[in-house]
Amino acid sequence: MKLTFEVLSDVGNRVARQFGIVFVLPEELRPRYTGFGIDIPAANGDETFELPIPATYVIDRDRKIRMAFVDADYTRRVDPEVVISVLREMRDQGMGKG
Repeated sequence: MKLTFEVLSDVGNRVARQFGIVFVLPEELRPRYTGFGIDIPAANGDETFELPIPATYVIDRDRKIRMAFVDADYTRRVDPEVVISVLREMRDQGMGKG
């Protein structure tokens, strides 16, 4: 996709677990996911039925979290303009260089 930034692929939810945003899908819901053709263990690369809570983080080159948005309601997402504003602020402060 010719992106100019890194995108994290978190097979096995290792990073999500470190951020404390992983939950285990209840047994009674697993057949529904399977019925929709969603194979959670295959996506996880293991045998777990763990899912991450949707989250958006902007992390600077010094590994400091500059913005975090986490909401257990998966239908709510951070407005992209908020992320862009944080990135512009970081750029203006010289945090985007390196």
